Amino acid sequence: MLDIEDLHVEIGGKEVLHDINLHIGEGETHVLMGPNGSGKTTLLRAIMGFAGLTLTEGRITFKGHDITRIPLHERAKMGMGMLFQRPPTIAGLKLGKLLEVTSGGDLKKVEEYSQYLHMDNFLDRSINLGFSGGEIKRSEVLQLMIQKPDFVMLDEPESGVDLENISLIGNAIAKLVDKDVHIVNRKKSGLVITHTGYILDYLDADFGHVMCDGVFRCHGNPREILKVIKTSGYKECLACQKI
Repeated sequence: MLDIEDLHVEIGGKEVLHDINLHIGEGETHVLMGPNGSGKTTLLRAIMGFAGLTLTEGRITFKGHDITRIPLHERAKMGMGMLFQRPPTIAGLKLGKLLEVTSGGDLKKVEEYSQYLHMDNFLDRSINLGFSGGEIKRSEVLQLMIQKPDFVMLDEPESGVDLENISLIGNAIAKLVDKDVHIVNRKKSGLVITHTGYILDYLDADFGHVMCDGVFRCHGNPREILKVIKTSGYKECLACQKI
C-alpha cells in the first residue's frame, strides 16, 4: 500500500524528518507515537502532499506509483484520506452539501452514515462552525467514511473527545480500516498518531513506531511500546534506539 524510502523533509529551511523508512502493507494498520514536536504530523502531511514542506531526499510510493511530486488532490483521488488533529472551520459550506458531492450524489449513503455517527442534525450547518471537539471528530470521520479511502491517516483521533464519543468514533474508524472484515480479506490500511493509546482498544493495530526528533527510534508491538512509554516515558525509547 505505502512505501517510504530514505525520506528527508524540511520546513523553512530546517530539516525536521531524517531518513524515514516505512512500509505499510495492504490491510495493515500502523500506530505512530512520540513526544510533541517530534515530527509525527509532519510525516502525515508529507505523505498527503501538503504545501509548505520540502522533500529534499527520498521517495514515497503508493499502490506501486511514485507520488513524491504529485499534488495533494491527485493523492486523494488515488485513495488517500486524512483526519486532522485541528481541522479548519469552513463557514458557508454546509456539511451535507460536501458529503453529497463526495458521495457522488448518493444521498442514501449520506443519510445512513450520518445517522450512524449521530451527525444527521448537523448536515445543514457550516462545517465545524460551533461544533464541540467530539462533534468535529465525528464530522471528520463521517467525511472519511463517505470518501472511502484505501489508505487513511488519522492525527490523534481521540484528542478532545469524551468517553461516549471515543467509543462511537473508535468503532467507525475500525470500519474505515476493515477491522470488521476477516483478516485475510482486509484491503484498507491506516497510519494513526496517538498520544493516549485509547484508540488501540478499537483498532487492534498491527505495528507500532516511535518517532523522536524526526527519527524513528523503535518499531514493534504497539501495546508493548505503549506500556513502556506509560511506565518509563520516551527516554526509554531514546536510550534503547531499537531499530
